[in-house]
Amino acid sequence: MADATPKRHPAVKQPEVPPLLQVLGPGLITGASDDDPSGIATYSQAGAQFGFGLSWVMLFSWPLMCAIQEISARIGRVTGRGIAGNLRRHYPNPVVYSIVGLLLIANVINIGADLGAMGAALKLLIGGPQLVYVALFGLISVLLEVFSRYSRYVSLLKWLTLSLFAYVGVAFVVKMPWAEVARSLVVPQITFTPTYMTVVVAILGTTISPYLFFWQAEEEVEEVKERDQAKPLERAPEQATEEFRRIRVDTWIGMGFSNAVALFIILTTAATLHAHGVTDIQTSAQAAEALRPVAGPLAFAIFAIGIIGTGFLALPVLAGSAAYALGETFGWHVGLSRKLSRAKAFYATIAVATLLGVLLNNSPIDPIKALFWSAVINGVVAVPVMALMMHLSSHRAAMGDFNIGRGLKIVGWLSTTVMALAAIGLFATWGK
Repeated sequence: MADATPKRHPAVKQPEVPPLLQVLGPGLITGASDDDPSGIATYSQAGAQFGFGLSWVMLFSWPLMCAIQEISARIGRVTGRGIAGNLRRHYPNPVVYSIVGLLLIANVINIGADLGAMGAALKLLIGGPQLVYVALFGLISVLLEVFSRYSRYVSLLKWLTLSLFAYVGVAFVVKMPWAEVARSLVVPQITFTPTYMTVVVAILGTTISPYLFFWQAEEEVEEVKERDQAKPLERAPEQATEEFRRIRVDTWIGMGFSNAVALFIILTTAATLHAHGVTDIQTSAQAAEALRPVAGPLAFAIFAIGIIGTGFLALPVLAGSAAYALGETFGWHVGLSRKLSRAKAFYATIAVATLLGVLLNNSPIDPIKALFWSAVINGVVAVPVMALMMHLSSHRAAMGDFNIGRGLKIVGWLSTTVMALAAIGLFATWGK
């Protein structure tokens, strides 16, 4: 009888406190993918232009980022559906179509910029045709997403997070004034100028970005499909305590790792490029090249190799989150754990989004300028998405008995408010 079946099969039984590597998953991958080549460009620009003056943003944004990503993960784990699937069930279609449409545009721009940065980084390292490298990187990413088994692919993504340690290493290769760094972290130097506010919104738009919400929620859904005995919490409430603990540990470590790496990128470019008067940095590859004369060939090589590694980590998240959002909006079969024959439209979206990113590098459109403004757009678009998620996570019709608690709700709304104020500050200072 069904009642006689134990809650957990002995072969997959987990210890009371799971090993750290077993706990880390969607949160770690989501956080690490946030430090993609486009993010590296934004953080490098912040460090080169303002020195250590914007490092406080990474410390300040960490709990805000953790709260909204934990809420995303909870929505996916409780309902067994991603953000788009839940929005489709509880909000008008025009709202869902607008949000998903803007997400797709921003993600394609990011994919194009990331592929361009990866190609430029490899060209800096070994020479050769950048556009060929762009196409090759795009092809490899699509093939891995479409034909790799989900569990193996997730393991590969976890290993790729190690590439981010390259940027921690660079900070210790260069001369760093640690006393000044410590002071800049706790004493913000805020100037209400258009340039300053634009970079702040770009950092927040890169750090707290809609595609990350969609991806982490969907990966929780994938985890349910892949793990024996796991079910959406609305159908298996007895799993809630353990799963919420896992989500919190995974998310806080993953986002902490993400923000720490971003901070080291800002510190490295501040201590080298800004200190030597190099303030106009537009791309991550340009940041790597600029490091060579002021920090030496080792720092340059580490920085450039890191761009390629983080790109391979970010591409599937960007293309995958777009495919998940579009697929759930139109009721397709979605999921990296599904075979190609069972989710043709989903995998086609991944391929088309990546192809558009490749073509962006062969068009008159400047993907770098488009990238920076896509980060600003993300920062603005994130506000309504976060507001809907906050409402959704407190909505009994969606979450049942698993509405988020008061503490998480307060920090989640604080995060939404901060993003809104940053966007308002940008427009208020525009043209001054």
